Amino acid sequence: MNDDKKTNFETSIEQSLGIAPSPAIVKDQPPKEVPPETQQIENDYTYARQNLYQIIEAGGSALDELVHLAKASESARTYEVVSQLVKTLSDANKDLLEIQNKVKKLRQEEKGRVTNNVTNALFVGSTAELQKFINRRDEDGNIIDVKVDNGDD
Repeated sequence: MNDDKKTNFETSIEQSLGIAPSPAIVKDQPPKEVPPETQQIENDYTYARQNLYQIIEAGGSALDELVHLAKASESARTYEVVSQLVKTLSDANKDLLEIQNKVKKLRQEEKGRVTNNVTNALFVGSTAELQKFINRRDEDGNIIDVKVDNGDD
């Protein structure tokens, strides 16, 4: 039975209870494509920075108002709240710097993931050493054949 069609039972219940017919079922949209991991990191970094900037700016203006209030009331509690807000703002600033350092480390790790392919190998040594390297023999006197494994199976 299709999900978008009503049964007789559902229709009769709607009529007997005086309920307006329910709208047709709309299929959900397919999920959006997830951006690559590097783009996600950049988006998250930008979003977190913007949030921390807003928190720091809002906290700065709130701190100014609290300092005026503390001076006017000369209450120990308001000075305590001011000191807590100062600590919170300094922690937010530290968080901002930590995020920046973490993203720098992630970028460096990503640069380190690049595989290096050697296209031209250079032997440094004398011709005698090169000849020995080429004509290596095992204990039985057989020439050792070197095979390069490219990882292709």
